[in-house]
Amino acid sequence: MRQKFDSAGRFNDFLLEPLSPAKTYHNFDCGMPEYNDYLFRDALRSLDDHVAFTWLLTERSTGDIAAYMSLIMDAIKLSGAEKELHHLNYPFRTIPAMKIAKLAVDSNFSKKYKGIGTFMIRNAKKFALFCNSAYCAARFLTVDADIRTR
Repeated sequence: MRQKFDSAGRFNDFLLEPLSPAKTYHNFDCGMPEYNDYLFRDALRSLDDHVAFTWLLTERSTGDIAAYMSLIMDAIKLSGAEKELHHLNYPFRTIPAMKIAKLAVDSNFSKKYKGIGTFMIRNAKKFALFCNSAYCAARFLTVDADIRTR
């Protein structure tokens, strides 16, 4: 049976940190080559080019990556009815959003823990709310989702 990731004390075992060129990252396999390749080949370049900001959830004791997510700024188009539903009476064609462009959980950690992906999404929401209060607006949090069936 998998342990619930957010059970008492679990957060002390992990660190959510920004991707850094100063560290060597290893031992990550989510079972989707595209997502593994992005982390090892493209995430640093995306950071340097100000395209995406990647956050890593690492196990403190081993340094292994349990999960990662890449966040970008985005804009979404809403219909008149959708704008009305969300009380957005503005003439803008698009509404600002923060997007989770990539999110992946290492297969070994996924087998051991339940809720890592939810933890990452909750942190993305916290980042969006902080960004709203201090830097720039993002009305929505969106997700690009690729689903792998087992």
